Amino acid sequence: MSVVLSVVVGVVFGLLAGFLGGWLDSFLMRVCDVMLSFPPILVALLIAGVGRALFPGAHESLAFGVLIISISLTGWVQYARTVRGSTLVERNKEYVQAARVTGVAPIRIMLRHVLPNVMGPVMVLATIQVATAIITEATLSFLGVGVPPTSPSLGTLISIGNQYLFSGEWWITVFPGLMLVLIALSVNLLGDWLRDALNPRLR
Repeated sequence: MSVVLSVVVGVVFGLLAGFLGGWLDSFLMRVCDVMLSFPPILVALLIAGVGRALFPGAHESLAFGVLIISISLTGWVQYARTVRGSTLVERNKEYVQAARVTGVAPIRIMLRHVLPNVMGPVMVLATIQVATAIITEATLSFLGVGVPPTSPSLGTLISIGNQYLFSGEWWITVFPGLMLVLIALSVNLLGDWLRDALNPRLR
């Protein structure tokens, strides 16, 4: 859900900034610069910690909502910059100019013509960011500000197993950690395959 939210926000902002340009482009890119100046895990830790402090007895759905927002708060910036760069190239091509000459509305040009041609890099980036979101969630759960304690999480399992690591029960920590590495690796390999599959030069 955090990746989906990041994709929606980033694609909308990047498409508007690249297609319309002007002051909107400058403003959105400065916002991206500000967001990039903060470490993503620090922002997620801050938002999740504040949400946990403000709503200590909140329902699990609210806790998951705070966690999703905290992870996606900085994730949309990469999509916005990627889509903006691709849109700057696409908006000057002949098919966009032809659509403008025939009187097609700008919003229709963005959604019907430009958007499908800039979604290739977005799909690859979204696939890779799934692994980042999983690791971020595990990190927050390991620190105690992620998912509720009653919900399953690899970070929570690693945190619990860390207490018994020196007593000889190492498997409580090692196996969840190994599973986390395998999940991140498999998602990254899927992203590499998707990048090659969507690249017309490699076909």
